[in-house]
Amino acid sequence: QVQLVESGGGLVRPGGSLSLSCAASGSFAGLSLQVMGWFRQAPGNQRELVAIITSGGFTNYADSVKGRFTISRDNDKKTVYLQMNSLKPEDTAVYSCYAQRLGVNYWGEGTLVTVSS
Repeated sequence: QVQLVESGGGLVRPGGSLSLSCAASGSFAGLSLQVMGWFRQAPGNQRELVAIITSGGFTNYADSVKGRFTISRDNDKKTVYLQMNSLKPEDTAVYSCYAQRLGVNYWGEGTLVTVSS
């Protein structure tokens, strides 16, 4: 079983930065989390991919965040991070952590990011 706990959401002004983190807990090695990442869901919209990173460090980003967001992970700490820069109002959403281990998908409860002046 994998439990994911996000932290770091909040209110930020347009153009500002925010960092999210997600810690996985359970009796397993961090490298066994084949994929970790972030999805987001804005009101009235479907959940969409933000960024993912594999255990080997391969990354993939949504076009809308390329060049502004950076995903990273610490396998020893079983934690994935999302550094968000140059935030826009359209980045406002609930950001949920995601992990895949042994073919099973896991989700965190989500953290709200609001970009507003």
